[in-house]
Amino acid sequence: MSKRSQARRPPGPLKVRAIEEAVLARWQPRVRARRRAQAEAEGFVFHTRARFGFTAPAGSSDDPRVRWITQDLPGEVARELFAARDAGAGEQQQTVILARALGHAYFREWGHRAHGLHVAFTDVEFADFSIG
Repeated sequence: MSKRSQARRPPGPLKVRAIEEAVLARWQPRVRARRRAQAEAEGFVFHTRARFGFTAPAGSSDDPRVRWITQDLPGEVARELFAARDAGAGEQQQTVILARALGHAYFREWGHRAHGLHVAFTDVEFADFSIG
């Protein structure tokens, strides 16, 4: 194999991870810190298209289906997500945090309806976060 063909191969997972860490360490750390503080103080908007299903009392519509949801979430959720990420939480753990937050805010309307409803948040096709 020539040097030229070796140079064209994509980097392996360890190199990709090292590159990502180097970029994050150097890429506008003060801007990222300000945005994090803003999200933790004021909350954020979460946009997603994913499959949602429910565990709820009998007679409810619990069949999972794909929905587009745009929801304001409070700073407490941002703090919980950042703390989980900082502790090394994977995507699955962060998805659980978002499912709980969406269940409370969107499906239970901040505790005003659908008490006891537990949200299953799977098959995420799209997820985006907007901060102020």
